[in-house]
Amino acid sequence: MVDSGHEIGIRCHHCAGPLTKNLETSEWTVAPFIRDSFSMIGSAVGGTASAFIGFNHVMPIVRKWIKGPMWLHFLVGAPPVIVLSSACAGLAGGTVPALAQLASSSYRAAVHSSQPPQAKRE
Repeated sequence: MVDSGHEIGIRCHHCAGPLTKNLETSEWTVAPFIRDSFSMIGSAVGGTASAFIGFNHVMPIVRKWIKGPMWLHFLVGAPPVIVLSSACAGLAGGTVPALAQLASSSYRAAVHSSQPPQAKRE
């Protein structure tokens, strides 16, 4: 029978990757609070940036193709910008925490790969 305390430290001696699922879910993952914070920040930045860029690129095209008052331009041009903004906010909200997890895991792998491998105890 293997003690769970000894099983947590088992790593690959080539890449320092976790060899047990306990290590992968405990030490190498970003805390949920940090992941959720990065998700909120990514969603806000992605939505705001894409809305700004979308309005700057879409509205001149709408004004060129649709003749009429400004409210009509906004009525026609806003839905595609909102869809683009929502899609970018969703992508950024998922990508930013994933990049934080990748950076954290890569840092831990680099730190642990410089240490000698641990012997398996039974």
